[in-house]
Amino acid sequence: MSAPFAFGSHDPATHVVVHLSDPHLLADGGRLGERYDVERNLDRTLDAIRSTHCEPAAVVVTGDLADLGEPDAYRRLRAAVEPFAAELGCPVIWVAGNHDERPAMRQHLLDLTPTEQPVTGVWDLRGLRLVALDTSVPGWHHGDLDVDQLDWLRDVLSEPAPHGTILAMHHPPVPSHIPLFDILELRHQDELARVIHGTDVRAILAGHLHYSSHGTFAGVPVSVASATCYTMNVARPAVEVNGMDAAQAFQLVHVYRDTITHTVVPVVEAPTGDFFTREWAERMASLTPEQRLEVFSRKPGR
Repeated sequence: MSAPFAFGSHDPATHVVVHLSDPHLLADGGRLGERYDVERNLDRTLDAIRSTHCEPAAVVVTGDLADLGEPDAYRRLRAAVEPFAAELGCPVIWVAGNHDERPAMRQHLLDLTPTEQPVTGVWDLRGLRLVALDTSVPGWHHGDLDVDQLDWLRDVLSEPAPHGTILAMHHPPVPSHIPLFDILELRHQDELARVIHGTDVRAILAGHLHYSSHGTFAGVPVSVASATCYTMNVARPAVEVNGMDAAQAFQLVHVYRDTITHTVVPVVEAPTGDFFTREWAERMASLTPEQRLEVFSRKPGR
């Protein structure tokens, strides 16, 4: 159960969205690069999401769902995540990435006709609109959005939603400090910026980089989720950044009336203190605001 406590100047979030990215599953449960146990890492991520008790409005997975676009990889991903989302009582929103193959993804993950048509969609999450874009380019690893998809997005955004819009895409419209990553960036970003300028788009969720990153695009905050499969060791010099089987994470997206926050949640097992318990929060809730400040804010001896 989500904590019903709000002691500050902001009301509780109206929506929570779970954002994860880049599972890169393989057929028959294979290891990625014969090294990374991507199914185990995905399971660990789902267990970590469960432990937050966050009651999400949706689970959004921003691309590279299957590493080679294999039908069995999509079936395995679906078998792992769809029951998990049903357990949480929310939809799972699949976004296509550069490692995905549209026909197999459409058929084996979405029960759609296996064509090369972009995988897009619009979800009404109790007044919060979530739009999935398809930045994949068949046969290539860089990203792009063609005129038809931009026209479609312009039409979707022509009427505002009660709680605004979040865009979900694979290739983030922000730079990477890692050399050569810009070869695989999203192209025609100026055209996308013109489409979303002045609309109700409040945030952009993306993946692709295999490390968490944040920026702005056309005045809109962009949040890049780290991967569930493996991450880039950005503690190295930029020209030497490579993958590691550590630092997997997902993000909790809290939508408030006047802002949206993106919390990076590491998938780790570590000793954790128990000072801030539910009982402690309930005791704080029983106090007046002035008493709470006295108990929790005042420094000892001052």
